[in-house]
Amino acid sequence: MALPRSGNCIMDFDQLTLTEAADGLRAGKVTSTALTREALARAKANAGLNVFVTLDETGALEAATAFDAAGDRSKPLGGVPVVIKDNIEVAGLPCSAGTPALKDYIPAMDAPVVAKLRAAGAIIIGKTSMHELAFGISGYNTAFKTGAEFGVRNAYDRARIAGGSSSGTGAAIGARIVAGGLGTDTGGSVRVPAALNGCASLRPTIGRYPQNGIAPISHTRDTAGPMAATMADVALLDRIIADGDEIAPADLKRLRIGTVTSMLANLDSDTAAAFDKAIGKMKARHITILEIEMPRLAELNGQVGFPVALYEAYDDMVAYLKHTGTDLSIEALAKEISSPDVKGTYDGLVIPRKLPGPNDTLIDARPIYDAAIKIARPALQALYSETFSGNRLDAIAFPTTPRVAIASNPDSSSLENFGLFIQNTDPGSNAGIPGIQIPIALGDTSQLPIGLELDGPGGSDRHLLAIGIALETLFGRLPPPRRS
Repeated sequence: MALPRSGNCIMDFDQLTLTEAADGLRAGKVTSTALTREALARAKANAGLNVFVTLDETGALEAATAFDAAGDRSKPLGGVPVVIKDNIEVAGLPCSAGTPALKDYIPAMDAPVVAKLRAAGAIIIGKTSMHELAFGISGYNTAFKTGAEFGVRNAYDRARIAGGSSSGTGAAIGARIVAGGLGTDTGGSVRVPAALNGCASLRPTIGRYPQNGIAPISHTRDTAGPMAATMADVALLDRIIADGDEIAPADLKRLRIGTVTSMLANLDSDTAAAFDKAIGKMKARHITILEIEMPRLAELNGQVGFPVALYEAYDDMVAYLKHTGTDLSIEALAKEISSPDVKGTYDGLVIPRKLPGPNDTLIDARPIYDAAIKIARPALQALYSETFSGNRLDAIAFPTTPRVAIASNPDSSSLENFGLFIQNTDPGSNAGIPGIQIPIALGDTSQLPIGLELDGPGGSDRHLLAIGIALETLFGRLPPPRRS
């Protein structure tokens, strides 16, 4: 069934980008009210995806009407509808972080990253659902739903996961409800859902964006991240948040890109075939591709990842709860956690400050955390630095996720699936370096989205985005999901 057209919206939402929407508004081809009504209509027609915790129909239409009456059309996102993940504070809207204890918390101020988008003219239509407290990759959250079943659903197949933890933002973009929005990323949370829903994203270098006003896991690893229809749109969002200039496409012939053997493990047949074809297209455009090794990558990453996230989660959440003014303790927060996987993590590891030890024992997390911060993480960062410089690489390329989206059910949140889906995204997260996710294909058999990630040296965000914009000409945009 085709979705209803709204007002004077003459633009094709199935192909619309943030840039095109802003250009259309600037030229008077469409109104913000028409774009916003269409986005809201599509959101309601896709209620079964469980995309939204809060859909702000009244507030979004009021903002769109005000923009049409007197808005500044020179602003880069003037009048364009976007969405925000529900662990990022938006003034006047609940900020639940996907968990029941915070469902009534309404911040008075925008997080700085949201304030940047609003100042650029964006219309926020709602807060998107997520893996509870951002602790997972499936998006299977039993705390909130608008559809018949739990879990944010994949834009291309509602029986599949949307990925996490920025599940709703990824599904909203993939389903063509909006062309862009914000997520957050600790170990893969803007890249995994972008890959599984066929959209683009950036995990910026740690510290590139302010992290205030965002419910945390780990101050060492957390960052907000833009997600959008295209890499050009991701670059637009980054330019707004980071106060940068426009980015021109990179010269593909000058690029040196590495592939790492260990990052090609555990691939399903669709992903392996799509990645091989993508590398072939890159070689055909005279990009230099080097096969490289990164010894100790998995070992060092394992010494950093969970020890840092699980240890910092306690103190960082205690500080955030104090910021909210809700008088919630971390114990009270944990008591109301709905999703069993997250409940087990909080009750078994975060609250007691423990980590898994040998023979199914639990051991004190502090010494392991100290070793991770003082020894393993610097060694991991040095490994990346030496790999980039020693091979004169612009980036390292790999499949963003080793598999296409799996079935959405409680089992999708297993520890095994968690480790599998962050296999390639987690190491760069722990090193604090930037990474972009680019859609490259629908699987030959599954017809589900497959993504390619490029990680670059710390601080190379703009160069990575320039590469991503250039590579889009090779891969094109994925077709929209089929609708019944």
